[in-house]
Amino acid sequence: MNLTIYQVDAFTNQIFEGNPAAVIPLTSWADDALLQNIALENNLSETAYFVPTSDHFADFELRWFTPELEIDLCGHATLAAAFVIFNYLDFEKTEVSFATKSGKLVVEKRADVYVMDFPSWKPERIATYPDGLEKILGIREIVGVYKHRDLVVELNHANDVMNAQPDFTAMKAIPEKIIITAPGTDDIDFVSRFFAPTAGIDEDPVTGSAHVQLIPFWAEKLNKKKMHAKQLSGRGGELWCGLWGDRVTIAGQCAFYMKGEISV
Repeated sequence: MNLTIYQVDAFTNQIFEGNPAAVIPLTSWADDALLQNIALENNLSETAYFVPTSDHFADFELRWFTPELEIDLCGHATLAAAFVIFNYLDFEKTEVSFATKSGKLVVEKRADVYVMDFPSWKPERIATYPDGLEKILGIREIVGVYKHRDLVVELNHANDVMNAQPDFTAMKAIPEKIIITAPGTDDIDFVSRFFAPTAGIDEDPVTGSAHVQLIPFWAEKLNKKKMHAKQLSGRGGELWCGLWGDRVTIAGQCAFYMKGEISV
């Protein structure tokens, strides 16, 4: 079986920046073990697969795999999948919808910007969290710890986020995916980094699913509905965010890197 594979850098308009994702269109679902093995072979933070649907709920079914497991929501690979559909698959509409494990997701094309409509996952403050979290994250002081899907660790300053030096071996023993975040500077409303060694990703470059949690968190703190965010990974990435009731919007650009063929 031969499959077409695309590699796209999401949340950037320049290759070698943002977050790379593999995107593989399918005509029908292959065996889960094969999907996982391909994701492992790709060795990117996410490989996205989609299949056309025959119902009116959504245009495609969409799934996401890290090198180690299937996950329930991924923003950058959704953005990359939409980019491929709009630009390489003769899709004529300006809005594409996906049926996923996190419900229906919609991506709208606005010139060279892609706007994702996702659920809002507001994290709530927790009093009990792993001992020695400051040492695990390589930081000095925690302002507060919150949780929805992931641990959200609030820090004082953007520099604290930038300068954190996490111990990924210790982090695997928790086990939690962890977001560290702080207020931004200049025109950036908030910054973050995302760590997921339990999913085979020590640090993810730019993470849409983290912002599904960060947007309602910072919207409340900053009393703002529209925000500009930056993820401070080595590759870095920018996101334009909005909170609308129980939904969030995350907008970004994509850069095409590669198209190839897999023989399995």
